[in-house]
Amino acid sequence: MISRYLQSTKKSSGGNPYGIFGYGVNFTIGNTSITNTISNTGTVSSDITGVGTVRSGLSACTYGTDKGIFGYGNSGSGYVSITNTVSNTGTVSSDVTGVGTQRQILASSGYGTDKGIFGYGLNNSFTNVSMTNTVSNTGTVSSDITGVGTVRSGLSACTYGTDKGIFGYGGANSGNVSMTNTVSNTGTVSSDITGIGTARLYLAACSYSTDKGIFGYGYTSTYLSLTNTVSNTGTVSSDITGIGTARRLLGAASYGTDKGIFGYGNNGNPLSLTNTVSNTGTVSSDITGIGTERWYLAGTSYG
Repeated sequence: MISRYLQSTKKSSGGNPYGIFGYGVNFTIGNTSITNTISNTGTVSSDITGVGTVRSGLSACTYGTDKGIFGYGNSGSGYVSITNTVSNTGTVSSDVTGVGTQRQILASSGYGTDKGIFGYGLNNSFTNVSMTNTVSNTGTVSSDITGVGTVRSGLSACTYGTDKGIFGYGGANSGNVSMTNTVSNTGTVSSDITGIGTARLYLAACSYSTDKGIFGYGYTSTYLSLTNTVSNTGTVSSDITGIGTARRLLGAASYGTDKGIFGYGNNGNPLSLTNTVSNTGTVSSDITGIGTERWYLAGTSYG
C-alpha cells in the first residue's frame, strides 16, 4: 500500500542555515530514500543517493539545535518506526531501530530549543491515533506517550515562538479538521484548540522569521495552495490566498536561519517544484524543480 502523507519542520530556536528533503514515492521507482539538500540561499540540490529503508508517509523534525531526524512511514511492505538522523553537516545515518507504534501520515515539530516530537498518524490497523514520541537532544526517541486531542492523520506541524510547536489540521474520523494542538517548551501537548481556516489534510508546514510558522497547501475535495501563518504566540491566521501550484502531499523545511521552503508534492502528477517563504512570510511563485518528482516525503533543517 502506498502511504499517504509527508511533513516537515524547522529548528526549534530558528537559525539552522540548511535544509533537507528526503524519502517519498514516485510512480516509476516506488518508495525512495533519496535526499535533496537546501542551501542557505534556498537552492535545492540534485538527488543524493539514499540511505536507509525506502519509505514514504514519514515525518521529520530537528533536535540538538543543529541536527534532524526522519522517522516512521510506510516501506511498501508495512508501516515502520525506524529513524534516520541527519548530522549537522547533512549526512543521513543508516536505520536506527524504531521505538513506538509503527505508523504513517504523522507529523513532527521541534520544541524546547533542542528537542523534537512526533505525533498522531495512522497505525497498522488503519486507525487514527494521537500518541506522541519525543526526541531528546541526543536524538533518542521515547516510547509511546498517551495522546492528547482528536485522533487524526494527514496533519502537519511546525515550531513557533523559538521553543514551542504546533500540530494542525488533518483528517479525523469525522472528516477533515482545522483544529490545532500546541506543544509547550517542555513537550506538553495541549487539548484541541478551535481551528481557523480551511479544514484540510495532506498539507505541509515549516517555520520562518526565527519565531513564526506557516501551514500551506493541502487537499479537501480539490488541491489547494492557500496558507495560514502562525504568530510567535501560536495564533493561526485565517486563510491567505495561495501562490503557486495547488497540490497536496508535499514537504517543507526551513533554511537560511529565517526562511522556509515548500517542495515537491502531487496534483494528480508528481512534482518537484518549490516555493520559498521569505522572513516576512511571503510565499514565492513556482520555482523550477530539481531532483526526482515525488510526494509523501519529509523535510527538516540542520547545521
